[in-house]
Amino acid sequence: MSDDLPDAADKDASPQLVWAEDGSPRSGRFGDVYFSKDDGLAETRAVFLDGCGLPEAWTGRADFTVAELGFGTGLNIVALLDLWRRTRPENGRLHIFSIEGFPLTRDEAARALSAWPELAETATAVLAVWPAGTPGFHRLDLPQWGAAIDLAVGDAEWALSQWSGPADAWFLDGFSPALNPGMWSPEIMALIAARSAPGARVATFTVAGAVRRGLAEHGFVVEKKPGHGRKRERLEAHLPSAASTAKSPPHIAVIGAGIAGASATRALIAGGARVTVIEAERPGAGGSGFPAALVTPRLDAGDALIAGFHAQALERARDLYRALPEAVIAEGVLQLEQAPRDATRFDKIAAQDLWPADAMTRLAPAAASKHLGEAVSTGGLMMSGALALRPSAVLEPWLAGAERLTARVADIQAQDGSWRLLDAQGDLILEVEAVILTAGWGAAALAPDLPLTPVAGQADWVDGAGGAPVAWGGYAVPTGKGLLFGATHDRGQTDLATDAEASARNLAALAAALPRLAVHVEATGPSHSRKAVRATTPDRLPVAGSLGQAGLYALTGLGSRGFCVAPLLGEHLAALILNQPSPLPERFGQRLKATRF
Repeated sequence: MSDDLPDAADKDASPQLVWAEDGSPRSGRFGDVYFSKDDGLAETRAVFLDGCGLPEAWTGRADFTVAELGFGTGLNIVALLDLWRRTRPENGRLHIFSIEGFPLTRDEAARALSAWPELAETATAVLAVWPAGTPGFHRLDLPQWGAAIDLAVGDAEWALSQWSGPADAWFLDGFSPALNPGMWSPEIMALIAARSAPGARVATFTVAGAVRRGLAEHGFVVEKKPGHGRKRERLEAHLPSAASTAKSPPHIAVIGAGIAGASATRALIAGGARVTVIEAERPGAGGSGFPAALVTPRLDAGDALIAGFHAQALERARDLYRALPEAVIAEGVLQLEQAPRDATRFDKIAAQDLWPADAMTRLAPAAASKHLGEAVSTGGLMMSGALALRPSAVLEPWLAGAERLTARVADIQAQDGSWRLLDAQGDLILEVEAVILTAGWGAAALAPDLPLTPVAGQADWVDGAGGAPVAWGGYAVPTGKGLLFGATHDRGQTDLATDAEASARNLAALAAALPRLAVHVEATGPSHSRKAVRATTPDRLPVAGSLGQAGLYALTGLGSRGFCVAPLLGEHLAALILNQPSPLPERFGQRLKATRF
């Protein structure tokens, strides 16, 4: 199995559900029940909630993390959330990590959970964010309750090796060790211990000797307890070390207020931090300031890590943007073939198991022409989950709640465990505990060791024209009032002055791909122009992580994929800084870390 992604491409991931006469679900794959026919909810509460000392264990805690092996129908997590809703500490945040190798569909889970009307409100909220069963990590937000679920679809050993942890409580609820030994292996027990916080508690229905010994060998104190219903016994275990004490939220400076800065700010505030955003001009003054943007992934048919990261990033970005009023202009972006090899490459991408059903659909020239409203000679790849976005509807909501300063940071100096931000005259702007550089190409002067390259790009737009979002090397995207097209790609240039020659290049590129649309655009006029400088890296992947000094981080080098990757990477950085579970698998984080160069 690859460390990058769970190996699900060559196997049937269906749980092969069988429904009993009493309405309870059973896994035909493992020949075991998902919950007790007698009273599954009572068993969940007795074995897992009481077994982990909940809700007392999270009393007074700002953050609490529960990890689970065996997501199944979601019953344990729905019961956990129901308890959290009733007993949540003031401003408390609940982090949940769960693993499922053979995920149920939303409809299957809804049928199973309907057995408990008292959980209906909580179950409905979880079902509303139920993920596609594609391999990898999926973040499910429940901000109304200060909770988030990271669901890993794949093999348990892979998922635990890729999760950052640490867990304060564990629900071990895989199918029985006799039927599903891989979920209870010595390797799994070692990973549970490695991903546990001081004082962590473990609860499970099984008293199998291998499970008892596995936990004890890794420092857990293991006890048998009376079982529930027909089961005579169950297990509770705990680490004898004391739980860590809570720290006051740190003060963090975010330098830059484009999509990278806004994404980091949103995630940091959600995580409980105090944030000050420093912007030299205004939000969106750089590459995030155009009237429309495409949210599209980098497509890769050969590198599973790059493809998997962008699939996860697109899913996360789409979920977050859909929650913002007026942010999404249109859904679905057509990527046209540009070279002979693209047909084969797009076929491979459409067949990747990373994407939900119908997320990547191959279109023949006739279908592409019909979609675009004019004849094209090549086919394409319809990315149904990609978006046309209104950046202004994203930046302000995500920056809300942060303190704001208008200043130009010229130097950053470490001093006595804090960071001093200075202007060009050497005067102090702000002193904070941590700093994130998110200013795109502007980060280069503050982090000269990063191998960033500037790429100037001019885009043009007209009011009154329209069309479907489409990319071909260039792109055309509706703004809600008109159509934006471009963009030039002038590597090594930083001049922000717009010019007629760049506009002519953009119009010529549009005419070469979509001549009918170009004629309409030219007739609509007059056009507006804007230029911005993006930052790129040698491997065309973002930079997200520590710069090698405690408290100094960067989120930059996003190139043309900023609106796709920034929301997920902002959450990853916030997790690193606040010592909370990251939504990003470990191998993705390693591939994107700032010190990789």
